[in-house]
Amino acid sequence: MDGLTDSKALIKFPVSKLGVGMFVSAIDQKDLLSIANAGRIRNRNTIVKLKQSGIEYVWIDIERSADSCGLKRAISPKPVVKKNTPSRDKSQQEARKLIVEAKDLVKKVLSEVFEGKAIEVEPFEALADNMIESALLDDDALKCVSALRTKDAYLLEHSVNVAFLLITFGKYLKLDKEILRQMAVGGILHDIGKIKVDNMVLHKPGKLTPQEFEHIKQHQVFAIDIMAETKGLSDLSKDICLMHHEKLDGSGYPRGLKGDEIPLHGRMSCIVDIFDALTATRCYKEAMSPAAAFKILLSLTPFHLDEKLVYDFIRCVGVYPVGSLVELSDGRIGIVWEAKDRDALHPILKCFYSIKLKRYTRVTMVDLLKSNLHIERGVSPRSLDVDPAPFY
Repeated sequence: MDGLTDSKALIKFPVSKLGVGMFVSAIDQKDLLSIANAGRIRNRNTIVKLKQSGIEYVWIDIERSADSCGLKRAISPKPVVKKNTPSRDKSQQEARKLIVEAKDLVKKVLSEVFEGKAIEVEPFEALADNMIESALLDDDALKCVSALRTKDAYLLEHSVNVAFLLITFGKYLKLDKEILRQMAVGGILHDIGKIKVDNMVLHKPGKLTPQEFEHIKQHQVFAIDIMAETKGLSDLSKDICLMHHEKLDGSGYPRGLKGDEIPLHGRMSCIVDIFDALTATRCYKEAMSPAAAFKILLSLTPFHLDEKLVYDFIRCVGVYPVGSLVELSDGRIGIVWEAKDRDALHPILKCFYSIKLKRYTRVTMVDLLKSNLHIERGVSPRSLDVDPAPFY
């Protein structure tokens, strides 16, 4: 215990005043320290269990506690020193690593569920924390990397993108960080039931028959069973999994919920799921531009989707989202590269192709706030018959 008290980062803290996000380094049991249960407090249940065990004090690591818990401000009200933000290239590298990690985790759990194993929630919670931190640090970098699509990896990419879009949307709506975390976990797992759908139907290149569509809808029924066997998964995360096909008029599935029966996070998941599916290339369709997808989202209001939330989502993502492709007034094609603190019509673009010349050009960064050029339209990658992937 003397070693602990020598550390400026550790304080002895009463269990009665613990909060979610604080990092417990050791448990004080009548002057005997236990580090077996060290870690960040994820929910109120942990605090309740400590109280029920008769624990009165724990040792808290201030530096490893979440900013959201308010501990750092209360203990050390020092002036905020602005940290040097990493370069865009560095942020892109970190984003790539994070998305690869996310896809690998989803692939692993899909395989395990297929074999009948139960889902372990902890790895997804850690991944969600990393996604949130990355989004808070440089969400433009993560948006660019997540815009890259692979036709044969739809289920993996869709799961990760839905999680990230929920984080972005939730951050825009100023939702609590713990809520973002639970939504991200639900987003990553939202299509888990598809692992039990017939592959011939799931990857059919043509239009589904009524019987095949009914079979596809069974993935939500399968998800109910999987969620019931998943220990430690929050109700909010389960809602994301089980409500992203519900519609406000009750015509959705699996439960036919309507109106106020669908909470805010459930309504958000419907919007995000549809948007990402529309802007992805599938075995039976090409990807839409975000602008075209927005039109479809609006056409589904107010009977299927929440109209106010759809407009909020469009404002959040932007008319020309980071990572999407646009055509400039001089005929060049560019990737929307940076949009932070800018209006929707004046992002920074990374231009690499000319429609007029029908060839790749020297890569040029164009700041539309300092240019006479303007965006003519958003374009779908497949409509150009060129591969933008090397330029992300």
